Amino acid sequence: MTAISLDIDGMTCAGCAGRVEKALKSVDGVSTAQVNLALEKASVEGSATPTALIKAVERAGYTAWYLNDVDPDVREASQRATERQAWLWLVVAVVLTLPFLIQMIGMAAGQHWMLPYWLEPVLAAPVVFGAGWTFYKGAWHAILTRTGTMDLLVAMGTGAAFFFSLWLVFSQGIAAQGHLYFEAAAVIVTLVLFGKRLESRAKQSTSEAIRGLMALTPDEVCRITQSGDEEIVALSDIAVGDVLRVRPGERIPVDGRILDGTTSIDESLITGESVAVAKSQGDPVVGGAINGDGLLRIEATAVGKDTTLSKIVRLVERAQSGKAPMQRLVDRVSAIFVPIVLGIAAVTFIGWMVAGGRFETALIAAVSVLVIACPCALGLATPTAIVAGTGAAAKAGILIKDVEAMERAAHIDTVLFDKTGTVTVGQPRLIQTQLAEDGDEGEESAVLALAVALQRGSDHPLADAFRAAYDGQASRLKSPEKFRNHPGEGVSGRLDGHALVLGNRAAMARSDIAITQAIEISAAAMEEEGETVAFLAKDGKLIAWFGLIDAPRPEAKDAIAKLTAQGIRVGLLSGDSQAVAQRIAAMVGISDVTAGVKPDRKVKAVKALQVSGQQVAMVGDGINDAPALVQADLGLAMGTGTDIALDAAPVTLMRADLNLVPAALDICRRTVRKIHHNLFWAFFYNVVGLPLAALGYLSPEIAGAAMAMSSVSVVTSSLLLRRWHP
Repeated sequence: MTAISLDIDGMTCAGCAGRVEKALKSVDGVSTAQVNLALEKASVEGSATPTALIKAVERAGYTAWYLNDVDPDVREASQRATERQAWLWLVVAVVLTLPFLIQMIGMAAGQHWMLPYWLEPVLAAPVVFGAGWTFYKGAWHAILTRTGTMDLLVAMGTGAAFFFSLWLVFSQGIAAQGHLYFEAAAVIVTLVLFGKRLESRAKQSTSEAIRGLMALTPDEVCRITQSGDEEIVALSDIAVGDVLRVRPGERIPVDGRILDGTTSIDESLITGESVAVAKSQGDPVVGGAINGDGLLRIEATAVGKDTTLSKIVRLVERAQSGKAPMQRLVDRVSAIFVPIVLGIAAVTFIGWMVAGGRFETALIAAVSVLVIACPCALGLATPTAIVAGTGAAAKAGILIKDVEAMERAAHIDTVLFDKTGTVTVGQPRLIQTQLAEDGDEGEESAVLALAVALQRGSDHPLADAFRAAYDGQASRLKSPEKFRNHPGEGVSGRLDGHALVLGNRAAMARSDIAITQAIEISAAAMEEEGETVAFLAKDGKLIAWFGLIDAPRPEAKDAIAKLTAQGIRVGLLSGDSQAVAQRIAAMVGISDVTAGVKPDRKVKAVKALQVSGQQVAMVGDGINDAPALVQADLGLAMGTGTDIALDAAPVTLMRADLNLVPAALDICRRTVRKIHHNLFWAFFYNVVGLPLAALGYLSPEIAGAAMAMSSVSVVTSSLLLRRWHP
């Protein structure tokens, strides 16, 4: 199964999006298809070919582009040409409609100057059937596919007004002057086109964040050849292992590793971190970041679609293209909305005629109903808010990859934190070593060497602490045999024929290793000071114990306070001892602590809260906490853009800053509220406008203006989310 993304041209409302989606789903091999009106994109999964999908879209009356087959410059040029043509037709419409507007203003002011009856169709025809041709084209395809769209409503409304007036001209001649509605048809088309242009500009603004990310990499880079020469090549020619030169002030072109040079890297547009990060030989760098004042030589470790930046862009695009549960409801409403409006328009016309109204009055009331009911705002209410909200979050270093997760986040009332690497900095230090009195190793260096050698197969932060404290060369130590990692407990293995176990009390109990009362008292005292205690046993006998400390993150207390202020319950889940977990929790302001839990117990702890009716978010480092992250209603993975962090949870925090947790919940809540706000006003326009139009209180011109402005107001409202910052 492959995923294909298409650009769609020509969609104007939720009905259009529904028609394209229906056309795509009808193609053999398509398993899922989603169309985003705001982004004008379709996301398709299945075995269908891009050619088959494009043909299906074209049969539905729209244009589709598969960017993998089209030069992006060609696509961009086509978009610019289409935009220029749209603006040109708008100018034509405004110029030809202006005499009608002057006439209408004069009549409102008590002047009875009228355009010649024969001139009105001459002015109106190019506006209605030239500038407004897209509405009639779309209406024809809607009829063929038996779907309702905005195009159908506009075409029926303006067409009825135009052709009725034309009939009057031919049947009554000059006597028809003053009873014609060419101005209504022309003004409606002009206002709707003007609204569409404003809407297009606003929609482009909603996705500025993602376009900004896509523009972060340079087109050309400086590659160093094997002979040491420098050559300028296209970014697409770079392969993994190539050595690149990055000068001060230039953007890092790909993910890589610094071979030589010292600098500070600005990663703000990727991680949201405003402070430049110091980098030197051996440090990783991320494509799209800005090199500071150092001259760097880097080795490419990931290129093209495999770079962190490309993955971020794909994740954000996937989220923006997804459909929230409430959008699916809107889609169902939109599918029956146009037929209902057509029925209301028919009832309006018949009602006026039965009540003794003039034919012209009945027709204009029906036209007003058709025009004001266009479902544009309804279709834009949800996707524009999602695009703006996820874009603002991405700028701040919060990757929201699942639209449904955003909706769930708005209802979170409990947040659980992992301890090591999440609440703490994840860089423990070995601060003391205690030897058993009857141990046979004799010196601290000897037992430390055993601990380091045993952990050569471990990437746990505690293993790093042991290696950092060892004053010898760890690479020269023997590797253990029969090495095993026991999650939540420790490690075991054999060295030189001796059985070694290193870990917590559970690890000792697993191997039936006794901990004397004196050692237990010493270990408890260390834990009271916030130290994590690790025991080392050799051949079934405890020979040493170690005290390690991992300080809380400096921002942890502030982040916990923000969550508590929001009325959210905060808890700590830790595999460490109760005393250590309690100590760390007290330092950051967490009162609810569950300690001594393995990864499977963390899942059970999350389930227990969910069963009690709570909506739970889990915050972890994305590795050992993965089961709990999946089980939670919302998983938030701490990370720096690594593969694991990017894949671990629906929400990834691109930098290790706990303040991003309340920030992520806040932007999700704001986005969901904005969606509700947009949907309310979209329905309000119709609920209030339809009766007024049916009763004759709204002219077609005013109805057209109200319809156009409803879409613009919804999109503009969504744009306010771009102002959000943590």
